[in-house]
Amino acid sequence: MPTFKQFRLPDAGEGLTEAEILKWYVKPGDMVTVNQTIVEIETAKAAVELPSPFAGAVTELLVAEGATVDVGTPILTVDVDPEGAPGVPPAAQAQPEDLVPPLPDEGAVEPGLIGSPAPGGRTAVLVGYGPRSVVAKRRPRKNGVPAATGQAATAQPATAQPATAEPATAEPATAQVAPEPVAPEPVVPEPVVPEPVAAAEPARQGSNGHGVSVLAKPPVRKLARDLGVDLGTVTGSGDGGVITRADVEAAARSAAQPEPVTPAPAAPTWDASREQRIPIKGVRKHTAAAMVASAFTAPHVTEWLTVDMTETMRLRDRVAASREFAGVKVTPLVFAARALLLAVRRHPMVNSAWDEQAQEIVVKEYVNLGIAAATPRGLVVPNVKDAGRLTTRELADAIKELTETARAGKTTPADMSGGTITITNVGVFGVDGGTPILNPGETAILALGAVRETPWVVDGELTVRQVCQLSLSFDHRIVDGQLGSEFLADIAAVLTDPGLALAFG
Repeated sequence: MPTFKQFRLPDAGEGLTEAEILKWYVKPGDMVTVNQTIVEIETAKAAVELPSPFAGAVTELLVAEGATVDVGTPILTVDVDPEGAPGVPPAAQAQPEDLVPPLPDEGAVEPGLIGSPAPGGRTAVLVGYGPRSVVAKRRPRKNGVPAATGQAATAQPATAQPATAEPATAEPATAQVAPEPVAPEPVVPEPVVPEPVAAAEPARQGSNGHGVSVLAKPPVRKLARDLGVDLGTVTGSGDGGVITRADVEAAARSAAQPEPVTPAPAAPTWDASREQRIPIKGVRKHTAAAMVASAFTAPHVTEWLTVDMTETMRLRDRVAASREFAGVKVTPLVFAARALLLAVRRHPMVNSAWDEQAQEIVVKEYVNLGIAAATPRGLVVPNVKDAGRLTTRELADAIKELTETARAGKTTPADMSGGTITITNVGVFGVDGGTPILNPGETAILALGAVRETPWVVDGELTVRQVCQLSLSFDHRIVDGQLGSEFLADIAAVLTDPGLALAFG
């Protein structure tokens, strides 16, 4: 018999309470094995792929993609002991001809039992299996007239009276319009340009005053005078260009219509139709909560220092061309990270944490260097574990791997946990500096600005140098102004003269 087990959403991080179902990799009916990836979820820290703790057949997905559920909620059901088709009773696995039990003689079994004739002619079988023999019946109509059973009722066809359609007249002929009595009035003869007129011409010719003849009948001419229409401006639509009453009336309506007015542009609107609502969830929700907690818990202080990085940029070019760094992307961030690690050795208090509950300052003897990375899912800060023990080549490789993994949305919760100090490279966006907010649980964060060619004074002379701005934010409960300034000055000194790294470490 099938044995069903439910897979409940686990805590994929450190104390997480909920997650969003991003993508299912299985569907009902699929066979899964232990540790096979079945679903991808997005926690408050990262996107995580979860393996199956059971082997068997998937019977039901309990949560749809895009839904956010609490930790401990059942999301999947697995039949861990399927017999044939998953989740189907054993009787359904038999051959089709075995599904219909033989009918015994009438009276041999009690009516209504499985395998016996039931009242009404139906054969009692297992629910959902076997044939049934039922005489189709219709319920009686509400008016008491029984419905037809099996044969269509024959209704007498209704006799339709033929309708007499009158032909539509497109336009009344001018010959059918009785002319209105017109009082005789003196007519001043107009000079007419003689033109040959056909004997059958239905309209009288006249001039429009410009030497062009006008064809219109007397009633039409009178209508034009009454309506104030100049026949010389009307194009006739009748045979041979004869002007009709419709032409005159159309000209009168056109003259009466006002000039078209260009509508004024619609006033701009500011309402919900021009708004977009984005649910706050996943990484962005966690980041927002963490930043608010950090900003209103740790008293932030930010200091700036402009640094001449010309020598560091020259060193970067030499290192990138060396055999030891072949195939490695060497960026200013790598050298800034190395300078920060050297400064931490001289000022270990900067690499510490404030324990409010224990009322203690926890100084870390290791540096888990956080690298802030902007991704389509929001800002994430994975960290290089024990970065102080790595060589410059290993540090460059680790930073490159972390940032690429973060942009692909594959950062694990472990990579984002346990950070001790952070560096953020805002220079890649062309920004010179800012006031970075501390990553929760840390004491300092360094922002590296863009490296620009800038006029700079060297040995009393003005020249062009590669200049960068550093921004350091720190928790003033642990780091006072003197310590923060000395720490930032040491980072700047190494970036100004990389040879000092030999003296520092």
